[in-house]
Order: sequence, then structure tokens, then C-alpha cells
Amino acid sequence: MTLGNTERTWEFVQQYRSLLEDWIPRDATFAIACEGHYLYHNGKEENLKGKQVATGSIAQLVLQERRKVENFLDHSSYNEPKYGNGYPIELDGMQGALVVYRPQTSELSNPQPVRLLTGKADNEWFPIQTDRITHLESFQKKTFFYTEDGQYSIANTLKELEKKLPPSFLRIHRSYIVNTACIERISRDFSSNLQVIITDGTELPISQKYVNEVRCVLGF
Repeated sequence: MTLGNTERTWEFVQQYRSLLEDWIPRDATFAIACEGHYLYHNGKEENLKGKQVATGSIAQLVLQERRKVENFLDHSSYNEPKYGNGYPIELDGMQGALVVYRPQTSELSNPQPVRLLTGKADNEWFPIQTDRITHLESFQKKTFFYTEDGQYSIANTLKELEKKLPPSFLRIHRSYIVNTACIERISRDFSSNLQVIITDGTELPISQKYVNEVRCVLGF
């Protein structure tokens, strides 16, 4: 008997289905995966039920990393791009993934900016208002954000955070997002590459990929 046909597991799937149908938008669909396969999917264009979870998909990332995954383009055969949020869940003691998909044009694809981030330092968690954050950094597959008082780690990637932060935050490098309100000046380093110096004296490089956007936003 396969996992998707066991009565107890199906009861858990049905419980999630009942809850989700009460609150997800009409233009959104959702899927539940466990042990590398989709157990349920309410999509009309394409039914993923019974199919193997694709490498690089939201469900695969959730199952592998056991964390919330947001705003990744799912590797599916939808006719239009769909984005989604994935959440780790349990199905009768087994690790699963719940993924809510939505069209790119959905109003949910432009959520209200977050006003705080919760970071970890010294085995404690601290909710920090975003206007206190000077910059964010990706280093050795980990993400950190900084205030004038300290450094905090956070589970989200820069790619995820870039879509959630207020407009005052600007991507300047594959490894850095800066709060433009904290930029003190813009200069060139010893190699004549542009960099920003923020209020605490930290120097952050501007990569060539983002130079034009930075110039446009900052007006220089």
C-alpha cells in the first residue's frame, strides 16, 4: 500500500484541505507533498497528485531544508508563472510540505512590506523594526541583518527578504541589501569600484550588476 493511500495519512491531508479552502484566495491553489511525492493538489490546469516532487521546486526545498520557503518560481508546467509559499508540516509523524501557489498577477504577489524582522543572537530571538536595520548580508549560505547595536541571523534568504522589505531597502550586491536611509556617502574603493559607506562606518561594495539600479534610485 502506498503512502498516499493509507487511511490515517489521508485523514491528515483532508484536515489540511478543509482548513485551507476556507482562507486561501480563489485564484490560488495548494498541494501537499510527503516522501518525495504529491499526495494532494487542487489545481485545475495540472494535477500534481501522485507525481514526483521536482528538483528545485518549493516542495522539494521545504522537504529538504525543513523551513518556510517563499516566492520561489515552482518548476511546473503551468501556462503562466506561479509563485508560492511552502511550509513544513507533519502527516502522521512523517515530514511533509504544504505549498500554496498563486498567479504572478495575484494581489498576494505584492504583499505589504514587513515592519520588523525577528533575528537570533546568543540563542535568543529579537523582533527588530526594519527602520533600525542598516543592512543585510548573505555569507556562507547564512543570512544576517545588522543594526547599530549588533548582528542577528535569520532563516530567510536575501532573495526572499528583498521582496518583503520596505522600498527604502536596496539590493546593491548578490551578498548585500542596504537601508538607503543609513547610507552616509558613496565613494570608490582602491580598484575604483563604487561602494556605499553607511552610518556605522561599514563599507559595502556595489557590484556591476546593480550599479545602474543604484544610480537610478540614489540619483547620482
